[in-house]
Amino acid sequence: MIQHKEQRVGIFIDIQNLYHSAKNLHGARVNYGELMKHLVGDRKLVRALGYVVKSDPETGEDSFFDALNKVGIELRIKDIQVFSSGAKKADWDVGMAVDAIRMAPLLDVIILVTGDGDFVPLVDYLKWGLGRGVEVAAFGRTCSQRLRESTERFIDLESDHKLVFRSPRRTTSNPARRNLPRRNA
Repeated sequence: MIQHKEQRVGIFIDIQNLYHSAKNLHGARVNYGELMKHLVGDRKLVRALGYVVKSDPETGEDSFFDALNKVGIELRIKDIQVFSSGAKKADWDVGMAVDAIRMAPLLDVIILVTGDGDFVPLVDYLKWGLGRGVEVAAFGRTCSQRLRESTERFIDLESDHKLVFRSPRRTTSNPARRNLPRRNA
């Protein structure tokens, strides 16, 4: 798919998927501000939606949610469901799909930020049913192969660590060390 500056872009971010992939693969966090710039490029961002699950305010998730808002990500928040068996469930797949379909008439390109293969039918519908360009951004090692193959452009978030990752462990006040290249986790 050819990108041009007049393309209207909508971004739909599966925050839980990204958070856990970054943490488990790299022991790091996603730098959402840089991620947004990287995904949009010179195109026109119409709207960016992030899908999160509220589990426990004691964990500091409210400050995380505030940080996402500050970089221009509008949050869709759902409470975690706890069943009598103790099992927990929280997922935004249907909500994310419905929002992408609802917004599709206003967009030229839809960027799904997730590695979840459950989104393959959505990608197919957006492309073939609605004629929209669809891009997927995810961590290559945790992204469904079917999802990668279904999209017109796959953006591997592991390909540029400087743009996407900010290590929570890196805290140095030594000015000489600040310019050293980051070690891959």
